[in-house]
Amino acid sequence: MNEGGDVSGRETENGIVAEDLPKLSFHCYDYDTTDDSHLADTENSGFFSKGREYESAFVNHKYTNKEREELQKYDSLDYLPPWSTSYKNWVREQPRRLDWDRWVMMGLIGFSVGIVGFLLHQLIDLISDTKWFYATQYLQDSLAIAWVFAVGYSLIFLIPAAAIVVWLRPSAGGSGIPELIGFLNGTIIRHIFNIRTMVVKFISCVFAVGSGMPVGPEGPMIHLGGLIGAGLSQFKSDSFGIRPTYFQRFRNSEDRRNFISAGAAAGVSSAFGAPVGGLLFSMEEVSSFWNMKLSWQTFFCCMISTFTTDLFNSAFNGFTYTGSFGLFATETNIMFQVDTDLATNILAFIPSAILGCIGGILGALFTFLNVKIARLRRRLLSKIKSQQNQKVVRFLEPCIIMILTATVSVLLPVGFTCTKYECNIEAIQKDPRHDGPQCLTVAMEDYRAPRTEPDVERYVCPVGLSFIDGNKTLNNQSYNEAATLLFVTGEQAIKHLFSNGTHRQFQVGVLITVLVIYYVLACWAAGTSISSGLVVPMLFIGALYGRIVGQLMVTWFGIHPPETDPYYAWMDPGAMALIGAASFFGGVSRLTMSLTVIMVEITNDISFLLPMMSTIMISKWVGDYFTHPLYHSLLEFKCIPFLDSEPVVYSKEKKLLNLELYCAGDAMTKNTVVVHPVEKVGRLCKLLLSTTHGGFPVIKDTSQGPVLCGLITRLELCMLLQHNEIFVDSPDGSTAGQALHYQTIHVDRLLRSKETYKRIENIFKHETEREQYLDLSPYYNQSCVSLPETFSLHRTYIIFRTLGLRHLPVVDDHNHVVGIITRKDLMGFKLEETLHTKLTENSSDV
Repeated sequence: MNEGGDVSGRETENGIVAEDLPKLSFHCYDYDTTDDSHLADTENSGFFSKGREYESAFVNHKYTNKEREELQKYDSLDYLPPWSTSYKNWVREQPRRLDWDRWVMMGLIGFSVGIVGFLLHQLIDLISDTKWFYATQYLQDSLAIAWVFAVGYSLIFLIPAAAIVVWLRPSAGGSGIPELIGFLNGTIIRHIFNIRTMVVKFISCVFAVGSGMPVGPEGPMIHLGGLIGAGLSQFKSDSFGIRPTYFQRFRNSEDRRNFISAGAAAGVSSAFGAPVGGLLFSMEEVSSFWNMKLSWQTFFCCMISTFTTDLFNSAFNGFTYTGSFGLFATETNIMFQVDTDLATNILAFIPSAILGCIGGILGALFTFLNVKIARLRRRLLSKIKSQQNQKVVRFLEPCIIMILTATVSVLLPVGFTCTKYECNIEAIQKDPRHDGPQCLTVAMEDYRAPRTEPDVERYVCPVGLSFIDGNKTLNNQSYNEAATLLFVTGEQAIKHLFSNGTHRQFQVGVLITVLVIYYVLACWAAGTSISSGLVVPMLFIGALYGRIVGQLMVTWFGIHPPETDPYYAWMDPGAMALIGAASFFGGVSRLTMSLTVIMVEITNDISFLLPMMSTIMISKWVGDYFTHPLYHSLLEFKCIPFLDSEPVVYSKEKKLLNLELYCAGDAMTKNTVVVHPVEKVGRLCKLLLSTTHGGFPVIKDTSQGPVLCGLITRLELCMLLQHNEIFVDSPDGSTAGQALHYQTIHVDRLLRSKETYKRIENIFKHETEREQYLDLSPYYNQSCVSLPETFSLHRTYIIFRTLGLRHLPVVDDHNHVVGIITRKDLMGFKLEETLHTKLTENSSDV
């Protein structure tokens, strides 16, 4: 939505000409953000054209004309509520509780998110474990039967997972993280905090991940956490028309966004079992506004969320009671437990740096291809005229990916021979923990199977024979390396890759094959019409190439068991897989602090903290050179307005511009439409019907001319015009005794926008009401921030983003309104164009 600018139409001396009323357009409130086929890129640009998908993180994205039109459709919101007379009266009505109810709400959100996380993971495990259990049984009878079962079983769950997203709630597709980031940055995004979105998101995620799609549940869990934070904190439902009186004081934009931030952090905590990582993730990536008090409360919320999920997980496995309620076992609560006695070494920073470079390059390529596929999908859908046929295509796409994934999982291992178990007898004799039936075959100079009871996949390999040698049970059983990675869930495969002491469990050829195939499938699956995340695929892909580097090191430098050669024991493929996973995660997301903590919390491995930190930093630096971070690239792809923490603006000559050398007046929109504290109803209706501006500065006439005294938003005017009881016949008429309550006019959005604008149009056409007046004094924001037009542009940007503003009036030395700055005016590409025009004008004057 346009939030500033000139107003069209003409006015007479006595009022407004009703015949000049323009055609009504409701797209500002009712457009469907999920139907983006009209944004198909028709401009001819090369595959690697800079400024689109292939662009450094320090370069602004280039939007097409259609995309700019889409940007204008998004409205924004203030972080702080409007400081008006009605707001102050409402604040006086609220009980003074010293914030104890805020802590209660944080606890409720954490507990609710923890319960949802428990149910999500239990259902996913139940579906996926059942699939692979029966697939293994059928595999012993016939490969064809196993394939038919795997494909059929997967489609049974994937079909409803895709169908409910496509036909019931398209906004529930994907991870939801870009939309969450955009909302917390100040952009209103339709349907992302809706009860129907939550139900569809949960069901689709359970079915899609459980079916075996190359996706993970962590992204949707973060969105679900934000949904719970939004719903519980407001303690009302517009969908069901429920508005209880409890927790009313949280029904303002500041508290709502803070609770959403805490809910997102709790979602990370529940998904990973990483409370500190959840706090840092919300602070580093999701939230645009943060303070120390919010940190303490969010930390409490994350703690409750993790505790709740771990508590119930301790007692149930696939909803089967295990009898260990309250026992926080390591193997249950740590996602990818790394049992290691390895000590890091300064030499380990060399492969860590290499893996960081690989992670940055492959992560940037993943982002590039993911957005390219999304644009190709959008272009193909734009060629389909029927909206119903478009939905059918959206529905069929994940089904095709599922068939390919199931086929690869069942049939690809056939192309690889069986591998015999091998272990190091000498090392096992020195360490009694490895005594027992896990010591396998007699041939044995190096490790192949895990040191604990082997859980590698036999697939169709021979069972083998067992025999006794002293106090050890030996056999010559074999397993399939590819099946160990593909014929299991993604989390189980990652555990295999992270396992230490299994130097020759996987050969390089198998790892490369799985890496290429899974990389393509995961990149394609991300962005389809299912609820899905990317964390498990990112960890899996990174662990694969990390393991490849580890295997090459073993080939070149040999095996160094910690029992016999602790100095070089760090050259373990499992340790390199862990570092590789961190590097790819960092190369895609560009997270640093939160990613480091999350990796430590999900692996319980502190010994490789420094190598992980170094590889994450290097992967970020390398990735930033090629593309924007994935979530920010998706924000640009979806045309969601977003303000970075620091603006980067270049001239046409590719020189970095210093915004301290420019003024707020250089970026403002001129010819601003203003209103008076007491305004004619007809003029207000005319403004709402003939413009799409999101707010209007309020001015009052003084001896020095019209000066700024506040600002009122479009939404507030719409709500006020629904109540003709506050209309008066003369500009001097008082409405103090019948002023509307703050909660009446302060709403998040228009629930029935068409009816609202129809009512405004009828008022405009009705001469009696049109000639009446409306006193805006109790309702406009008396603390709206304004800046002089000579104020530093760089500091203007900082103030706008830090305070979470929606409108920023610009005034001259006499406090006369000369312009207005909105979110779109401060976006990087817009600043470049505006300042380039300014530079061109200055050069022409010279």
